[in-house]
Amino acid sequence: MKTIIKYYRRYALYIVFALAFLACEAICELQLPDYMSNLVAYGIASGDMGTIWHYGWQMIVISTLAFACSIAVGFLSSKIAANLSRDLRRDIFKKVMGFASEEYNKFSVSSLITRSTNDITQIQMLTILFFRLVMFSPIMGIGGVVQAIRHSSGINGLAYVIVGALAVVVLLIILALAVVQPKFIKMQKQIDNVNQIANDELNGMLVIRAFNTQAHEEKRFDKANKELTSTSLFTTRMMALLMPVMTVVMNGVMVAIVWIFARNVQNVDQVANMMAFMQYAMHIIMSFMMLSMIFVFLPRAIVSIKRVNEVLNMPISIKNAEGREQPEGIRFKGDVKFENVSYSYGGGAKAVEGITFEAKSGQVTALIGSTGSGKSTIVNLIPRLMDCAEGRITIDGRDIRDINLKDLRNNIGFVPQKNTLFSGTVASNIGYGVEEATAEVLSKAADIAQASEFINSSPDGMAREIAQGGSNVSGGQKQRIAIARALSKNAPINIFDDSFSALDFKTDAKLRIALGEEMSNSSVIIVAQRVGTIKNADTIVVLDDGKIVGTGKHEELLKTCPTYLDIAKSQLSEEELGL
Repeated sequence: MKTIIKYYRRYALYIVFALAFLACEAICELQLPDYMSNLVAYGIASGDMGTIWHYGWQMIVISTLAFACSIAVGFLSSKIAANLSRDLRRDIFKKVMGFASEEYNKFSVSSLITRSTNDITQIQMLTILFFRLVMFSPIMGIGGVVQAIRHSSGINGLAYVIVGALAVVVLLIILALAVVQPKFIKMQKQIDNVNQIANDELNGMLVIRAFNTQAHEEKRFDKANKELTSTSLFTTRMMALLMPVMTVVMNGVMVAIVWIFARNVQNVDQVANMMAFMQYAMHIIMSFMMLSMIFVFLPRAIVSIKRVNEVLNMPISIKNAEGREQPEGIRFKGDVKFENVSYSYGGGAKAVEGITFEAKSGQVTALIGSTGSGKSTIVNLIPRLMDCAEGRITIDGRDIRDINLKDLRNNIGFVPQKNTLFSGTVASNIGYGVEEATAEVLSKAADIAQASEFINSSPDGMAREIAQGGSNVSGGQKQRIAIARALSKNAPINIFDDSFSALDFKTDAKLRIALGEEMSNSSVIIVAQRVGTIKNADTIVVLDDGKIVGTGKHEELLKTCPTYLDIAKSQLSEEELGL
């Protein structure tokens, strides 16, 4: 709650004004029954038109003022709620952008989306209702009790009517909360589940069709959807019962008041008092009815606040080192060195252990090994997408944990194993990592990545539209655009994580030649499955079960590293290997 309260403090001035308008409206509303009582007792009873006009105009002025205050409160509460929602969405997005793998693993993608949309909507609704229901209702209720006591003097039994009605209302609210609160917690998790299944099915549509499992996925979604519907219906029905019960209580109070006054009325003044008392009793009951409405939204909003707080308060594991000098704008030479580096994903066993090698500027360093040997883990450690548990990684002799994150990543061109394109154009995707990429920079990056041919074959060229996730281009085209995106940064360190797997041998060879010509002053680190892709590398690091089992050039490793020899023999003939 403390985190959310900090956001409300930003709008303290708006809140003060809203409360002032609320108090003004409440005072006006509480004065109206008194004026109505005077109108009946001194004007209508005597037929004095002057008195009638006097009190009538006063009631019109007070009603108009109350109306204006109500509009002001509505405007201010909506402004506070909208701005609060905007700030929460912005800060959640900013927070998630700083998450490392460790933090992402604690939240599913669907849950993060739900928290930044549905949960914040619940908080927004609570904020709008807060002033009208939480602040206004108690003022009206307490004021109504004071005024009702003043108008009930000499009439026995009226106090018991009010007390009895309030007891019934409070009991109903407590029962509703006890039953509904656990269901609201369950409902938000079920919304996460529905979003998760929908996300899986939409992203995996091709696989679902290929394996003909549409019926299974429909049943899976239908089950989650029905569970959410069932919980939602239960909570809605429970809360819906409050209103008719409250209406019965209110009508019962009105009947009881009329019955009690009917037995005690002796003159016109008491009739006027009865009318005023009924109005105040209405204010009291309506105040508690409005308070009961907040309990419809409060349980779910509290759950949403806790879920939003979980994201906002999540400690970030990868951040700039505190208390150390962080110069910005530096450019590296590009020498990358691993010194006894180890990393574990948290399952106990280490994904990589004792990794020591150097990738020098102007050279190509390749990593090869069987699936699960730790190749991607090693390259993900360089831009600090994860942090090593033991050892250290240096660039130009500086520990990467002492380098400003922005500078570190600005000096790295990275092509991940899973390529992701963003909705936009070819140009916006290639120039994604450059603030103001010129046409010349984009064209050169596309040429090196061997992407110019298919880009120019389109009438739109660089302006060709790319669908979300790159669904309207082939796997090889997507991979080449991703490579061009990394090259457009002209970074001193370039990492290609199995980035040539979707390319044919001819394109692969042309790309490697172009990289050699254009990146002679950069450090190039390539993760590959094909020996043909890396056999001309300056240094090849062979991995097996998370450990380095060989380092050297292609010809050396064929003689000294059995693991590399086995990989090479599985892909190339002895003739091609020169054995």
